[in-house]
Amino acid sequence: MKQLVQSMMNGQMELEDVPVPSINSRSVLIRTEYSLVSLGTERMLVEFANSNLFDKAIKQPDKVRQVLGKLGSDGLFPTIETVLNKLNTTVSIGYCNMGVVESAGEEVISLKVGDRVVSNGPHAEFVSVSENLCAKVPTTVSGEEAAFTVIGAIALQGIRLAAPTLGETVVVVGLGLVGLIAVQLLKANGCAVIGIDTDPSKVKLAEAFGVSGICIAEDLDPIFFVMNKTNGVGADAVLITASTDSNEVISQAAKMSRQRGRIVLVGVIGLNLSRADFYDKEITFQVSCSYGPGRYDDEYELKSRDYPIGFVRWTEQRNFEAVLEVIGSGQLKLQPLITKVVPVTRYHEIYDNISDRSQIASILAYSSDPKAIEIKSVAVNLRKISKISKPIVAIIGAGNYTTSTIIPTLKSLDVGIKTIVSAGGLSAMAAARKAGAEIASTDLGAVLNDEETDIVIIATRHNLHADMVIQCLNAGKHVFVEKPLCLTTDELSDIFSAYQRAQSSTLTVGFNRRFAPFAMEMRRRIGNAQTNLVMTINAGNLSPESWVHDTEIGGGRIVGEGCHFIDL
Repeated sequence: MKQLVQSMMNGQMELEDVPVPSINSRSVLIRTEYSLVSLGTERMLVEFANSNLFDKAIKQPDKVRQVLGKLGSDGLFPTIETVLNKLNTTVSIGYCNMGVVESAGEEVISLKVGDRVVSNGPHAEFVSVSENLCAKVPTTVSGEEAAFTVIGAIALQGIRLAAPTLGETVVVVGLGLVGLIAVQLLKANGCAVIGIDTDPSKVKLAEAFGVSGICIAEDLDPIFFVMNKTNGVGADAVLITASTDSNEVISQAAKMSRQRGRIVLVGVIGLNLSRADFYDKEITFQVSCSYGPGRYDDEYELKSRDYPIGFVRWTEQRNFEAVLEVIGSGQLKLQPLITKVVPVTRYHEIYDNISDRSQIASILAYSSDPKAIEIKSVAVNLRKISKISKPIVAIIGAGNYTTSTIIPTLKSLDVGIKTIVSAGGLSAMAAARKAGAEIASTDLGAVLNDEETDIVIIATRHNLHADMVIQCLNAGKHVFVEKPLCLTTDELSDIFSAYQRAQSSTLTVGFNRRFAPFAMEMRRRIGNAQTNLVMTINAGNLSPESWVHDTEIGGGRIVGEGCHFIDL
């Protein structure tokens, strides 16, 4: 399939051939019909990728602190290698997708094959998305209109946090795509709306939606304008959808607010707040998080565990549905916002001019062949690896450990890396290129059914180890699996049975402490004497959101990491 990707090193955009992504029990595979280019967000990504290393560092001071920490603990050259590996990657872009469900996991309840859906999938012919990140498209909504749903939910979530009521005055600062959707949703909510921007054409478009507009590029004072419109009271709420480094926006928002007004930030601005601006009026300030409750919560997004509607009325999925309802009713007019619609193969017509801020919304159209769903593997290199001269290896999993440790180690040995498999087609392709592999795939069968492959290295998340080990042993492969071997005693019993049946296959677990130089020297000196070991392990802190802490996926830190020392 075709997928639009971007190099983080130089910003170059390419339409890549990558394997069709796989799905799990809680996700669906969607054949894309339209995807919306979020010009504001994607412009920032393009400009960041095009910037030099110094400018990249200035834009991400938190990353600089991480690099300095690694420099102190790991030294210069490992740090440089890690930074270059991070930058020398291609990433998927886009998050406003509309298409048709082609297949669904066995635990998916609300969606079925043939449903027209929206999701936050990237710019690709096929996308794999969890159930809670999709919503059905009503028959009254066209595909082009539906592609606006996700970005519409971003505007809607900001409005929900501002909590406007009928008759209130709300100021929207920044009339890009999110802002122009927000002003219409606020009008539908019964609010008087004032729109502010530096672009007179966008102000004029907002006024066509019944908004009082002001173009601050024309030396007009937005604070005076708002105070005049509200008879000196000030705005009940200010929704900031602008993108700027300036601190002036937040200062002006406070000054144009009424006593105890509300300010909600949806965009990205300078946040050097003046205490006096907020203190005198007791103004509240809040930052809106993407599409709504559930965002970045793995329990909701990946495991499809919904929040009870009685306690969380508007989740991100229910926000999607609300936006689609407003589009279908005709209260949200999107055709005036579309700058152009082009086939995905002509993506450069949009991205070559992405710095043109007169564009509002552009759409990529797809004509995917449904039969392409069968394409789970694609050739990376035409050069065949000779089985006569070296053993043939396949790698399952294309995460950071695979790309930073496993692939460089294998490349230093006399082995041939034939296939790399990952659930995400793009990650498989990127890792295969780095490894010089022949094939990138999202299908484990590409390895199990390949008679040339001798050895399979499994480096996936921990909950997948047991099943993959058993399948590889049953296929007669030698298996090296990263720790832990499995997560439960039942899995261990099943693996042992498979190993006994596979008499000619070896099974090795990637414990590394036994090979540490100090450990090997201790063993040499101590010999077979009975020994007690007291180990203090400084493994560093893991974010509470890390999948390793999830007992279903990672097994927790004792099973997932402490096993190294139990093995020792």
